[in-house]
Amino acid sequence: MAVTNSSIEWTDSTWSPVTGCTKVSPGCDNCYAEGIARRFSGTKAFPNGFEVTLRPERLDQPLRWKKPRRIFVNSMSDLFHDAVPDEYIARVFAVMAATPDHTFQLLTKRHGRMRSLLSSTAFVEAVQVAFDALADEHEIDLIPGPWPLSNVHLGVSVEDQKWADRRIPALLDTPASVRWISAEPLLGPVDLCGPIVNGHRPRLTYWLTGRPGWGNEYTTDTGITMTSPVTGPRLDWVVCGGESGHGARPMHPDWARSLRDQCVAAGVAFHFKQYGDWVAESMWLHRDTAPAAFLSTDGTTRPLVNGKPTAAPMSRGKDITIRRVGKKAAGRELDGRTWDEMPAEVAR
Repeated sequence: MAVTNSSIEWTDSTWSPVTGCTKVSPGCDNCYAEGIARRFSGTKAFPNGFEVTLRPERLDQPLRWKKPRRIFVNSMSDLFHDAVPDEYIARVFAVMAATPDHTFQLLTKRHGRMRSLLSSTAFVEAVQVAFDALADEHEIDLIPGPWPLSNVHLGVSVEDQKWADRRIPALLDTPASVRWISAEPLLGPVDLCGPIVNGHRPRLTYWLTGRPGWGNEYTTDTGITMTSPVTGPRLDWVVCGGESGHGARPMHPDWARSLRDQCVAAGVAFHFKQYGDWVAESMWLHRDTAPAAFLSTDGTTRPLVNGKPTAAPMSRGKDITIRRVGKKAAGRELDGRTWDEMPAEVAR
């Protein structure tokens, strides 16, 4: 399955050389891909429903796309799923190496396998073997770029702090030209300062700034002992969004604001994809653009009748009342503006 004009705001096309997956964390609970696959189970698109299925007939699709584009890889699966052989993943990377004009956006929840595989010399050699075979088959006169491939942007899904603490360090420890996270569906606040040490998070936001600590000590001309900052891998892009569709869970707007503010402070690109199906009551009361469902017959804004107060504080002790209005009505403006930032290497 390939979609050449994707409705996903941060990409141009999707490419799924694998379909099917299994759930690994709460962010998977209402998987849109699973719903689509089960609906069309037994068809050409999903012959095995949502079981992991290799689709080698789709491997050469990016070779046929002549105009450079951003391509979301495996929107209907996870490339690093245990059921996908190493050799097949190497073939996917060979295609990406053979199409350097495209930008490939990979997203995974299997952070451990991603790190071990892409850090392996044997895997890099397997990619070269697959590339040579592909070049012979399609008469490609091209030398693949150095590892990691500059047109492959590696990301992990992060739905809350627990999974941020697990997946982001693995991402930063994986060879990549651009690293990003998708905080969607965002199910809780996420602090990108780094892991907890001795019960506290560091003041320095090193997941965003690339400064994991302090380096070697040195002595100034005046005899004062100092330490120099160490700059390491960092996140280049943060995508954030609420959940939509059947069973959608609400996102507190403060969670999105926090990620935005952290990115702005660190100079990291931020993309707000959507609020999802739920929106805070305070966002709609007294607004001329309130959806029809919020208006009385005389056109004035009415109080919520089926809003849902949070059962427990959602963000630093602050409760809000929310209502399900649907993805389209909720929109994607965060505090009056649309955030469509992209990392410089991706922007076209």
